[in-house]
Amino acid sequence: MKLTVAATDKVLGNRKVGMSAQEVEIRISPRIADIGQAEWDACACPEAKPGVRPNDPFTTYRFLSALEQSGSVGPGTGWQPQYLSAAIGGQIIAVAPMYTKSHSQGEYIFDHSWAHALERAGGRYYPKLQIAVPHTPATGRRFLVRPGFEGSGMAALVQGAVQLTDNNGLSSLHITFCTQAEAQAGEDLGLLVRKSQQFHWRNNGFEDFDGFLSTLSSRKRKNIRKEREQAQRFGGEIEVLTGDAIQPAHWDAFWLFYQDTGARKWGTPYLTRQFFDIAQQTLRDDIVLVLAKRDGAWVAGALNFIGAQALYGRYWGCTEHHPFLHFELCYYQAIDIAIAWKLAAVEAGAQGEHKLARGYLPRPTWSLHWIREEGFMRAVADYLSQERAAVDQEIDILTEYGPFKRAEIEEQQ
Repeated sequence: MKLTVAATDKVLGNRKVGMSAQEVEIRISPRIADIGQAEWDACACPEAKPGVRPNDPFTTYRFLSALEQSGSVGPGTGWQPQYLSAAIGGQIIAVAPMYTKSHSQGEYIFDHSWAHALERAGGRYYPKLQIAVPHTPATGRRFLVRPGFEGSGMAALVQGAVQLTDNNGLSSLHITFCTQAEAQAGEDLGLLVRKSQQFHWRNNGFEDFDGFLSTLSSRKRKNIRKEREQAQRFGGEIEVLTGDAIQPAHWDAFWLFYQDTGARKWGTPYLTRQFFDIAQQTLRDDIVLVLAKRDGAWVAGALNFIGAQALYGRYWGCTEHHPFLHFELCYYQAIDIAIAWKLAAVEAGAQGEHKLARGYLPRPTWSLHWIREEGFMRAVADYLSQERAAVDQEIDILTEYGPFKRAEIEEQQ
């Protein structure tokens, strides 16, 4: 499917999208291969080259293709790929990972109450359009624009996505875990901004874990040392694996861990077994596995992805329960890795106030929304205004309760 948009089109209220006078062709592709790796990555990760990691490991062609090829998105999942691209004169200038959604699972920005409200009023919330990385609550660019087309590229994608939502009678468009800069630009284009929060760890140039501990209050510092000591007495050893050190047998073990966590959290795991097989072939350089072995068998593990500036904690699971081993593998080992590799941050995924006491402070996250029914959009706008004030207050309160010394708290705010 394709449509053409022009600079004079008005699509967001009375706002004009600022593009050049050239016509921009918007296409939807059901397979990312229809766009191709070279074109996609030229927009998604132009900074990546041999020896230089992409800023965002989740919007690369290889990651999104792995989701698609493994059946983790597509028929039967509620995530139907509709990859969006914008081209001028035959050259692709921007792309976005867009999906038709038949539910709100695997998004981590919760809109179930919106769906219920619209349906109680006689409307239909699903299907909707979602620009996101499926099953991945990690902040990154969602409007992937080729360098040199920053303004026109995002504007074209927004205009195209809104027009597609409207033309097809869909309830709404959602862009989740976008960057703050995209949120500001999207608001200028007439989209609604939603503010949420997650817990992230920041590397303030620490030389080692003790350097991080020195910034904490005495009681919190002692608690973490005690937790690490107790976790590491689980009766086995911990291994950190990346790249070619990861072998297929490691995925056999991790699949058991992932199934256990997935069954408890979501009922059915979002990722298929085939995803991990593909990850072994194409993603292992983007991955750090932290695995615990006891009596010759793997008993617990955490899966992280590596970006140019951050480590992203994604999944955890176990077949044996040992005190504080979860915290050790997911949070403390991640801090060790970030310090050793001089990464600026660890993003530990959605929710979890237990992360606060381990040095992970609340940070804002952002999303954008457009709703076709104007009255409902106004109601949601009012709700989001109140919600933002509540989120700001929550971030302030949680930060005050953080483990850092007073001077460190002020420095990190």
